[in-house]
Amino acid sequence: MTVFVLHENPEWYPPLAAAFDAEGVEHEQWLLGSGSLALDEAPPPGVYWSRMSASAHSRGHGQALEHGRAVLSWLEAAGRRVVNGRRVLELELSKVEQLAALRAAGFDVPRTYAVIGPEDLLAVAGKLPVPFVAKPNQGGKGLGVRRFDSVDELGGFEAGSPDGITLLQEYVVPAEPFITRVEIVGGEFVYAIKADTSRGGFELCPADACAIGDAPLFSLREDLDQSIVDRYLEFAARHGIEIAGFEFIETADGRLVTYDINTNTNFNPGVEAVAPRSGPRMIARYLAKEV
Repeated sequence: MTVFVLHENPEWYPPLAAAFDAEGVEHEQWLLGSGSLALDEAPPPGVYWSRMSASAHSRGHGQALEHGRAVLSWLEAAGRRVVNGRRVLELELSKVEQLAALRAAGFDVPRTYAVIGPEDLLAVAGKLPVPFVAKPNQGGKGLGVRRFDSVDELGGFEAGSPDGITLLQEYVVPAEPFITRVEIVGGEFVYAIKADTSRGGFELCPADACAIGDAPLFSLREDLDQSIVDRYLEFAARHGIEIAGFEFIETADGRLVTYDINTNTNFNPGVEAVAPRSGPRMIARYLAKEV
């Protein structure tokens, strides 16, 4: 039986394909963004893994997300096993949904306003202390995220979110210039990475295809408190999230602020080379069990 990988960016697939091949897992890409669905036919038997990305529109694949919604609805209605299904896709596509769910679960999240359309941006920005951050509600790889040191600087800014929602958010000051990303697969902790914000800014996609410059931005983090890992695992289980990365900042004033859930997680080759276990190989093994 086959693992079908639903996505729209073949540049991110080679490390996963290599892991599937190494584990002897039959796999096939379903590249979304064009085509058709025969709704009166049953989907092929197999396990389906959705790794649709909120940044698909930035690669010219804007239709892929609606295509993904349609395919996931079709698969789930037919009773196929879907890893990171339709509900998880909605979390991937909306930081409002992520932050609301995290806050409801008791996590500290950044103070945030969701602004629909551009008309109220300046008025709402005045409610936040400076500096503050503006970002698209639907986005990825840190694209469209900017820090502003005054409200006046915001004039004419467009975050470029496909849904027309801009998030205005407190600027969380880190105790040290890095963020931490906790990787989970199938209810297990894989490892945590540190991403250097002093050089990478907001664009901290760990995949090789996203590399910025020659110096590594990512390293393995080994001093992580297990309690935060356990909380993320519990949250993921409650929301049906099987494969993801949770991102947080430890702040200068002693907070631990969770600000993003990436259900289209990629793995950094430099970290993979030194990590005690491999993210892609864990995914391959997990999906093999589901098959």
